[in-house]
Amino acid sequence: MTDDPHAGHALVVVDVQRGFDEPDVFGERDNPACEDNVAALIAAWRSAERPIVFVRHDWEEPGAPLEPGSPGHAFKAVVSGTPDLLVTKTVHSAFLGTPDLAAWLHDRDLEGIVVCGITADHCVSTTVRMGADLGFDVILAADATHAFARTGPAGEAIAAETVSLVTIASLDNEFATVAATADLV
Repeated sequence: MTDDPHAGHALVVVDVQRGFDEPDVFGERDNPACEDNVAALIAAWRSAERPIVFVRHDWEEPGAPLEPGSPGHAFKAVVSGTPDLLVTKTVHSAFLGTPDLAAWLHDRDLEGIVVCGITADHCVSTTVRMGADLGFDVILAADATHAFARTGPAGEAIAAETVSLVTIASLDNEFATVAATADLV
Protein backbone atom coordinates (compact mmCIF):
# COMPACT_ATOMS: atom_id res chain seq x y z
CA MET A 1 0.00 0.00 0.00
CA THR A 2 1.33 3.43 -0.94
CA ASP A 3 0.92 6.77 0.80
CA ASP A 4 0.46 8.40 -2.62
CA PRO A 5 -3.30 9.11 -2.94
CA HIS A 6 -2.99 9.50 -6.72
CA ALA A 7 -0.86 6.41 -7.42
CA GLY A 8 -3.71 4.68 -9.24
CA HIS A 9 -4.57 7.72 -11.36
CA ALA A 10 -3.24 8.62 -14.78
CA LEU A 11 -2.92 12.30 -15.63
CA VAL A 12 -4.96 13.02 -18.78
CA VAL A 13 -3.93 16.27 -20.48
CA VAL A 14 -6.67 17.19 -22.96
CA ASP A 15 -6.06 19.29 -26.08
CA VAL A 16 -3.48 21.76 -24.76
CA GLN A 17 -2.71 22.82 -28.33
CA ARG A 18 -1.39 26.01 -29.87
CA GLY A 19 -4.45 26.56 -32.04
CA PHE A 20 -6.42 27.63 -28.97
CA ASP A 21 -4.20 30.72 -28.73
CA GLU A 22 -5.98 32.33 -31.70
CA PRO A 23 -8.17 35.06 -30.11
CA ASP A 24 -9.74 35.94 -33.47
CA VAL A 25 -11.15 32.41 -33.59
CA PHE A 26 -12.00 31.60 -29.99
CA GLY A 27 -12.30 35.00 -28.30
CA GLU A 28 -11.93 35.89 -24.64
CA ARG A 29 -10.73 33.18 -22.26
CA ASP A 30 -10.46 32.89 -18.52
CA ASN A 31 -7.80 31.47 -16.18
CA PRO A 32 -4.46 32.74 -17.47
CA ALA A 33 -2.79 30.33 -14.98
CA CYS A 34 -4.17 27.25 -16.78
CA GLU A 35 -1.01 26.38 -18.69
CA ASP A 36 1.28 26.90 -15.67
CA ASN A 37 -0.94 24.53 -13.69
CA VAL A 38 -0.90 21.96 -16.50
CA ALA A 39 2.91 22.14 -16.50
CA ALA A 40 2.98 21.68 -12.70
CA LEU A 41 0.77 18.60 -12.95
CA ILE A 42 2.91 17.07 -15.71
CA ALA A 43 6.06 17.71 -13.67
CA ALA A 44 4.53 16.20 -10.52
CA TRP A 45 3.24 13.10 -12.32
CA ARG A 46 6.57 12.60 -14.06
CA SER A 47 8.51 13.05 -10.81
CA ALA A 48 6.28 10.50 -9.04
CA GLU A 49 6.56 8.13 -12.03
CA ARG A 50 2.79 8.07 -12.46
CA PRO A 51 1.30 7.50 -15.94
CA ILE A 52 0.70 10.50 -18.20
CA VAL A 53 -1.66 10.62 -21.19
CA PHE A 54 -1.57 13.42 -23.75
CA VAL A 55 -4.71 13.88 -25.85
CA ARG A 56 -4.60 15.73 -29.15
CA HIS A 57 -7.61 16.87 -31.14
CA ASP A 58 -7.38 16.35 -34.90
CA TRP A 59 -9.81 18.97 -36.24
CA GLU A 60 -10.11 17.64 -39.76
CA GLU A 61 -11.76 20.67 -41.37
CA PRO A 62 -9.33 22.38 -43.80
CA GLY A 63 -7.98 25.59 -42.26
CA ALA A 64 -9.24 24.72 -38.77
CA PRO A 65 -7.10 25.95 -35.86
CA LEU A 66 -6.25 22.36 -34.80
CA GLU A 67 -5.92 20.89 -38.29
CA PRO A 68 -3.31 18.13 -38.43
CA GLY A 69 -0.07 19.43 -39.92
CA SER A 70 -0.83 23.05 -39.03
CA PRO A 71 1.11 25.00 -36.38
CA GLY A 72 -2.01 25.08 -34.21
CA HIS A 73 -2.15 21.29 -34.08
CA ALA A 74 1.06 21.13 -32.05
CA PHE A 75 1.02 20.95 -28.27
CA LYS A 76 1.82 24.11 -26.34
CA ALA A 77 5.31 24.21 -24.84
CA VAL A 78 4.00 23.30 -21.36
CA VAL A 79 3.06 19.86 -22.68
CA SER A 80 6.60 18.57 -22.45
CA GLY A 81 8.29 15.22 -22.57
CA THR A 82 7.01 11.93 -23.86
CA PRO A 83 3.69 10.66 -22.53
CA ASP A 84 3.01 7.06 -21.60
CA LEU A 85 0.15 7.22 -24.08
CA LEU A 86 -0.78 9.64 -26.88
CA VAL A 87 -4.48 9.60 -27.79
CA THR A 88 -5.69 11.31 -30.94
CA LYS A 89 -9.36 12.10 -31.40
CA THR A 90 -11.75 13.84 -33.76
CA VAL A 91 -14.60 14.13 -31.25
CA HIS A 92 -14.93 15.60 -27.75
CA SER A 93 -14.10 12.65 -25.51
CA ALA A 94 -10.61 11.25 -25.04
CA PHE A 95 -12.36 7.91 -24.48
CA LEU A 96 -13.43 7.89 -28.15
CA GLY A 97 -9.93 8.44 -29.50
CA THR A 98 -7.18 6.13 -30.69
CA PRO A 99 -5.80 4.12 -29.04
CA ASP A 100 -8.57 3.11 -26.63
CA LEU A 101 -7.98 5.04 -23.40
CA ALA A 102 -10.30 2.91 -21.23
CA ALA A 103 -8.63 -0.32 -22.35
CA TRP A 104 -5.19 1.17 -21.70
CA LEU A 105 -6.21 2.22 -18.18
CA HIS A 106 -7.75 -1.20 -17.45
CA ASP A 107 -4.67 -3.03 -18.78
CA ARG A 108 -2.59 -1.15 -16.20
CA ASP A 109 -5.08 -1.63 -13.36
CA LEU A 110 -5.51 2.13 -13.03
CA GLU A 111 -8.60 3.09 -11.09
CA GLY A 112 -8.86 6.71 -12.06
CA ILE A 113 -7.81 9.77 -13.97
CA VAL A 114 -6.90 13.35 -13.16
CA VAL A 115 -8.12 15.53 -16.02
CA CYS A 116 -6.83 18.93 -17.09
CA GLY A 117 -6.74 20.87 -20.35
CA ILE A 118 -8.79 22.80 -22.86
CA THR A 119 -11.67 23.57 -22.90
CA ALA A 120 -13.49 23.09 -19.62
CA ASP A 121 -16.94 23.03 -21.21
CA HIS A 122 -16.18 20.86 -24.23
CA CYS A 123 -13.50 18.17 -24.40
CA VAL A 124 -12.53 18.31 -20.73
CA SER A 125 -16.15 18.04 -19.57
CA THR A 126 -16.95 15.26 -22.02
CA THR A 127 -13.86 13.27 -21.00
CA VAL A 128 -14.72 13.72 -17.31
CA ARG A 129 -18.33 12.62 -17.82
CA MET A 130 -17.43 9.57 -19.89
CA GLY A 131 -14.67 8.58 -17.47
CA ALA A 132 -17.13 8.62 -14.60
CA ASP A 133 -19.77 6.74 -16.60
CA LEU A 134 -17.15 4.08 -17.42
CA GLY A 135 -16.51 3.60 -13.70
CA PHE A 136 -13.24 5.45 -13.24
CA ASP A 137 -12.56 7.65 -10.23
CA VAL A 138 -12.26 11.09 -11.85
CA ILE A 139 -10.55 14.14 -10.41
CA LEU A 140 -10.85 17.43 -12.27
CA ALA A 141 -7.96 19.84 -11.80
CA ALA A 142 -10.24 22.85 -12.21
CA ASP A 143 -7.51 25.50 -12.17
CA ALA A 144 -5.69 23.61 -14.94
CA THR A 145 -8.55 24.19 -17.37
CA HIS A 146 -10.04 27.20 -19.09
CA ALA A 147 -13.00 28.14 -21.23
CA PHE A 148 -13.88 30.78 -23.78
CA ALA A 149 -16.70 33.32 -23.71
CA ARG A 150 -19.87 32.08 -25.40
CA THR A 151 -23.00 33.50 -26.91
CA GLY A 152 -26.26 32.03 -25.63
CA PRO A 153 -29.13 30.94 -27.88
CA ALA A 154 -30.88 34.31 -27.51
CA GLY A 155 -27.67 36.18 -28.33
CA GLU A 156 -26.72 36.90 -24.73
CA ALA A 157 -23.02 37.23 -23.91
CA ILE A 158 -21.68 34.68 -21.42
CA ALA A 159 -18.29 35.52 -19.93
CA ALA A 160 -15.57 32.87 -20.00
CA GLU A 161 -15.41 32.89 -16.19
CA THR A 162 -19.12 32.07 -16.02
CA VAL A 163 -18.76 29.27 -18.57
CA SER A 164 -15.98 27.70 -16.45
CA LEU A 165 -17.80 28.21 -13.16
CA VAL A 166 -21.03 26.60 -14.36
CA THR A 167 -19.19 23.76 -16.11
CA ILE A 168 -17.10 22.91 -13.06
CA ALA A 169 -20.09 23.20 -10.73
CA SER A 170 -22.09 20.78 -12.88
CA LEU A 171 -19.26 18.21 -12.78
CA ASP A 172 -18.45 18.52 -9.06
CA ASN A 173 -19.61 15.57 -6.94
CA GLU A 174 -21.67 14.21 -9.83
CA PHE A 175 -18.95 13.15 -12.27
CA ALA A 176 -15.72 14.17 -10.55
CA THR A 177 -14.04 15.40 -7.46
CA VAL A 178 -12.92 18.94 -8.18
CA ALA A 179 -9.45 19.79 -6.91
CA ALA A 180 -6.84 22.52 -7.20
CA THR A 181 -3.47 21.84 -8.74
CA ALA A 182 -1.73 22.67 -5.46
CA ASP A 183 -3.66 19.84 -3.77
CA LEU A 184 -2.69 17.37 -6.47
CA VAL A 185 1.02 18.08 -6.69
